[in-house]
Amino acid sequence: MNKERTRALVGVTGGILLANVGSYIWFPVLVATLGGTDSGFWAGVVMCMTYVGRLLATFCYEGISARAGVRGGVFLGTALEAVALGLMGFTDGVLWYSVLAFFIGFGSGTSFPGLKNVLVSFPEEARPKAFSAFQMAGQVGLFGGALLGAALAHVELRTLFSVVFAFFIGFCLITSALIPRGGFGSAEAAGARAPLFSLTAFKGIEVRGATRYFLLSAAFWFLSLGFVVGIPLHMAAYVPQWAPSSPFWITGLSILVLQYPLFKLLNKRFSPGAVMAVGLAGMTVAFVSFGAGRTGPWVVVGCLTVVLGEILFVPSFDLWIARRVPEHRLAKAMGAMHFFRSAGNMFGSLAAGILFDLSRSLDVAGGNWYVAALLAAGCALICLSSRNSGAADEARGTGDTDDTEKEEKVRENA
Repeated sequence: MNKERTRALVGVTGGILLANVGSYIWFPVLVATLGGTDSGFWAGVVMCMTYVGRLLATFCYEGISARAGVRGGVFLGTALEAVALGLMGFTDGVLWYSVLAFFIGFGSGTSFPGLKNVLVSFPEEARPKAFSAFQMAGQVGLFGGALLGAALAHVELRTLFSVVFAFFIGFCLITSALIPRGGFGSAEAAGARAPLFSLTAFKGIEVRGATRYFLLSAAFWFLSLGFVVGIPLHMAAYVPQWAPSSPFWITGLSILVLQYPLFKLLNKRFSPGAVMAVGLAGMTVAFVSFGAGRTGPWVVVGCLTVVLGEILFVPSFDLWIARRVPEHRLAKAMGAMHFFRSAGNMFGSLAAGILFDLSRSLDVAGGNWYVAALLAAGCALICLSSRNSGAADEARGTGDTDDTEKEEKVRENA
């Protein structure tokens, strides 16, 4: 990896570290607060609005990156996110929180694909290291943010969001200083005439098997956000003696220790479908633990197994897409990935609040977690059933992609 790419990797990983620190300071505290003062539903609505914003940003990312460059898109998105987060501390009520959450999400939906776009434009032999560093930085930020969030759990929201604002300003500065304007690929040139808003931003990726994996990705993020939103509500209701962000200390530290060795071990021996199935099986065990135990020790057990999803599913999916999608279509690939991720997150965060309230009102303690466990187990079975065909698709991926490109050119000429 040359000096320029190393510099860019430092910018990307430093940026995502600061972003995750800031994010994990504020959202567990706000979700737990809203769950106590309003309801799980309204806590879910506020978080859902961040993903409504991210989903809308999906349709704008390619056009923004074509006009402002990869670095400019990251800067604009991060600056918008920083301003909205700063204003969170100077407002009150779920309506205003929801409005600002939308702009937080739109900013994140503009900056995050830009960071991924830099990484997937690296040479193939450098991508595993780059993705691993990206995941590791994110988890360091998660762990640090959860610790700081616990320390700031009882301060005024104005103080809390002012601290978060400072972290996102740091995100702006480090990415602007270290990331090249257009990244390293040809995505900017290929998208030079892209409209600013396009409903086709996530279409046109006709890679055999892609739809299956994109839908599984949406289901994974549905479950992941169900945990992220559901666990602070769970802690406030059943383990009030612990800070709302305390489960994220466990998950963050576990991922830091296990991320690289565990993924490396399984990735060398099994197909992506099988590796993703193991991650989803871990989430199934975690959700059953949360539902059945509902005490501190069971929370620890669940947090130690729910991390398998983040450790195994996410990097397997990223590497699969990076290997299969041609360089000049990476911007569209990032848009598609972010669309499915945002859709899963959006519905997962809303469903988490609704299912929490429903389980409480029906007096079925832990019922929300049992529903999540059933979905995770079903997705794991789908991954296992498709692992052989997925491996076969990858083996002939280049030829399929070339044939698809030829067909596209014929249609364009016609």
